[in-house]
Amino acid sequence: MDTPKRLYRSRTDRMIAGVCGGLGKYFGIDPTLVRLAFVILALAGMSGGLAYIIMWIVVPEEPEPTTPFGG
Repeated sequence: MDTPKRLYRSRTDRMIAGVCGGLGKYFGIDPTLVRLAFVILALAGMSGGLAYIIMWIVVPEEPEPTTPFGG
């Protein structure tokens, strides 16, 4: 059975908090495009920065990978 798709902040593809890396992975696009969108929204007077901070708080961090031996 397929597990549902979940949005997480990336642990590996991050510049600040992993929000853009997580969004890129979730939507299957390059995280650089997501970062660019946030910057454009912030500079255009919209709430790009505020949205990023809210997502930083609300979106959980990606779970750590588990090993078969429990380590």
